Amino acid sequence: MTEDEQAIRQVVATWMEASQSGDTATVLSLMTEDVIFMVPGQVPFGREAFEATAGESDGARPQIDGTNDIVEMQVLGTWAFTRNRIDLTITSPTGETVQRAGYTLTLFRKEADGSWRLARDANLLMPKS
Repeated sequence: MTEDEQAIRQVVATWMEASQSGDTATVLSLMTEDVIFMVPGQVPFGREAFEATAGESDGARPQIDGTNDIVEMQVLGTWAFTRNRIDLTITSPTGETVQRAGYTLTLFRKEADGSWRLARDANLLMPKS
C-alpha cells in the first residue's frame, strides 16, 4: 500500500470516528473548501449546508454507529476515489433509530499542504429494511 493510499484510509477512518463522537470540527477539517455532497432526493450541497445541518446549536446531535469499508481505491496523481460500503445506525436525540446502508463514491484531492481531503461525495445510502 502506498503512502497516499494509507493517508486516504486514515481520512476515512478519522471521518467515521469523528462522526460517531459528534466532532463536527474534525469532520470539517477533512473536507475541501469547495466540497460538494450528492444524496438522493436533494440538490447537491456544499460545506456551509453540511455544517448547518451537522447538529443543533444546543448540542442535540444524532448518535451514529456503524461501519465504512473501502471496497475500491484508485489514486491518480493529486486526485483519488474510493467506493465504500457503509452500514449505519443513526439514533436521533429523541431516540428514534434509523438504519441506512449502501455505497458511496468519494473523490479526494491532495491539497497544497500535502493532506488528502474529501472533495466530492455521492452518497447512495438507503433505508435498511
